[in-house]
Amino acid sequence: MSFDQNALDSLKIERTPTAANEGSSSPYKWLIGAVLAAIAAAYAVFRDNAIEVETATAVATGGGGAGPAVLNASGYVIARRHATVSAKTTGRIEEVLVEEGMTVEEGQILARLDDTTARPQLVLAERQLDATRKDLQEVEVRVAEAARNLARTEKLRADNLVSESQLDAAQSELAALQARLEALQSNVQVAASSLRVRRQEIDDLIVRAPFAGVIVSKDAQPGEMVSPISAGGGYTRTGIATIVDMESREIEVDVNESFINRVKAGQKTQAVLDAYPDWTIPSHVINIVPTADRQKATVRVRIGFDVLEPRILPDMGVKVSFLDDVERQSADASSRPALRVPASSVFKDGETSYVWRVSDARVERIAVSVGAARDGQIDVLSGINAGEVVVAEPVEGLADGAPVKSRQ
Repeated sequence: MSFDQNALDSLKIERTPTAANEGSSSPYKWLIGAVLAAIAAAYAVFRDNAIEVETATAVATGGGGAGPAVLNASGYVIARRHATVSAKTTGRIEEVLVEEGMTVEEGQILARLDDTTARPQLVLAERQLDATRKDLQEVEVRVAEAARNLARTEKLRADNLVSESQLDAAQSELAALQARLEALQSNVQVAASSLRVRRQEIDDLIVRAPFAGVIVSKDAQPGEMVSPISAGGGYTRTGIATIVDMESREIEVDVNESFINRVKAGQKTQAVLDAYPDWTIPSHVINIVPTADRQKATVRVRIGFDVLEPRILPDMGVKVSFLDDVERQSADASSRPALRVPASSVFKDGETSYVWRVSDARVERIAVSVGAARDGQIDVLSGINAGEVVVAEPVEGLADGAPVKSRQ
C-alpha cells in the first residue's frame, strides 16, 4: 500500500522556537526567585539576631621619646609681649603710618601728633638760650676788664699813688661782676634745660614702636584726639595701635590643682589647635606659675612651642596633652605610636588582655598588649591598628563571629 508523503507531512505538529524557550526557562526563573527570597529572609533574621554594641575607634596618640599622655587640658595661644601704643601727651592725631598686619621694627614711627602749639615754644626756648649766652659773653668781658683794673690799682696803691678807697672800689667792682657772671652761667644752664624740655615735648608727639612686632589693631584715625589717660565722657582715644611680638607666642592653660602633680617644667607636650585639628604641634612646659586660683581651683601653666609657625595666631583655642617622660617598654613600642581606646573596651581573661574588634558587622576576639590607663582611656601597645573599631562596653553574648550592629 502506498502512502501520500504530502498527507503525512500535513499531520506534523509545528512548535515555534519562542514557545520552546519559554517553556524550558520558566523553572529557572522560579528557582532564582526562591534563592533571592531565601537570602533576604536570612539577612532579615541576621539583622534581628545581631547584638547591639557601643563602638569606639582606636586613635593614635603619637610616638617619639615621650610616653603616653598623663593629662589633657585646654587653653589659648597668647603673646607674652603685646601692647596698645599711645602717645605720652594729649593731642590731636596728624597722621597714622601703620595698618593691620604690617610688620614694624623697634623705634619705627607709628603716628604723629599735631605740633602747631609746641613748635613755637621750642623756637622761643632756643632764642632765650641764645640771648642768655650773649649776656654771659658781655659779663665775661667786663670781668676781665675789672680784673686788669684791680691789678693796676693794687700796683699804684703799693707806690702810694692812689687812695685806699680807690683800691676798695676796684675790688668791689670785680666781685660784683664775678657774681653776675655766675648768675648768668646758671641762667644759661636753665635756658638749655628748658630747650631740652621743649625738644622732648616735640619728640613726644611722635609715637614709635616699643618693640618689633606685627600691628594687629589700628585704633585711631587722623583728626581724632588721643590721650595716655582715659577721658571719660568724650571721644578721646587712649590708644593708636596694638602691636604683638609674634616671637613671644606661647600657650597658657589652667590645670586643675588636683592634677598639677603630673606637670613639671620641661615636660614634653603635644598641642592641637582648634583651627587645625589634624595638626599635632610639638611643645614643652616652660614653667608652672607659682600661684593658684582660689575660685576655680586651677594653676596656670605656660607652654612653649618647639617651632613657631605663621599659622599659630594669638587667642586661638588649643588642646594640650601632657606626655609621660618614660621609655617605651619594648622595641615595638618605641617604633610605633601607642593607640588609645576606652578602658572599658579592654577585657581580661586571666593574665590575657583582649578586645572585641568589629569587622564586616561581626566581632573577633583580639589579644592586645596594654599600657597606662588614665582619665578613662587606656593605651594599646600592640594587637590592633589605628582606625580599627572595637566594642566600647561589655555586652552579653559576644563570641567570635557573632553578628553585631552599632547602637544608634
